[in-house]
Amino acid sequence: MNLKEAKILGAYFSHAGNNYVSGKIVNLPVGNTEVVAKMIQEMTGCDISKIEAVNPYPKDYNETTHAALKEQKDNARLELTAHVENMDAYDVIILGYPNWWGTFPMAVFTFLEEYDFSRKTILPFCTHEGSGMGRSESDIKKLCPNANVLSGLPIKGSGVQGTEKAVSQWLEKSGIL
Repeated sequence: MNLKEAKILGAYFSHAGNNYVSGKIVNLPVGNTEVVAKMIQEMTGCDISKIEAVNPYPKDYNETTHAALKEQKDNARLELTAHVENMDAYDVIILGYPNWWGTFPMAVFTFLEEYDFSRKTILPFCTHEGSGMGRSESDIKKLCPNANVLSGLPIKGSGVQGTEKAVSQWLEKSGIL
C-alpha cells in the first residue's frame, strides 16, 4: 500500500500539568505528546483522536508517576472517555504517548486491545526525558501481532518545540509524506 494515499488516524495519549522536563518539574498547559500530535496533524492532514482515561491522572507529577506504576504492576486496563467509531476506515495509525516506566501508559494498552489492527500500519512516537522508546515498540507488536509496526520516533520532551524537521523526516522515511 502506498502510505501517501492511506487514510491516517493520529491517536495519542498526553499528560498536561506537572511534568518532568530537563531535570525539573514544570507545569505544562499542553502535554508534550499532544504538541507533537498536533504537529503531525498539520503535516499530514490526518484525523486525530486523544486517548484519555475516564479517571484522569493527578496534575501532580509524583502522584501521577506513582499511579502509573501501580497501574502497570496491576496490568490495569483503564476505561476510556471516547472510542474511534470508524477504526476500519483507517489504514495507518500514528500512535503517540509518553514513555512511562519503560513503555506507554496503560490507557494506550486499553486502546490497542480495543480494536483489530490486522493489516494496518502503526507508526509510533513517544516523548521522554532520556529513556527513548523503551520497550513500547515490542509491546505494540505483542498486542497487535497482525499489524505492520514501523520504527518509532523518540522525542525528548524538553525539545518538542524544535522537532518539526525531525518529525517531518521521520514521516518521509516512513512513506507518509
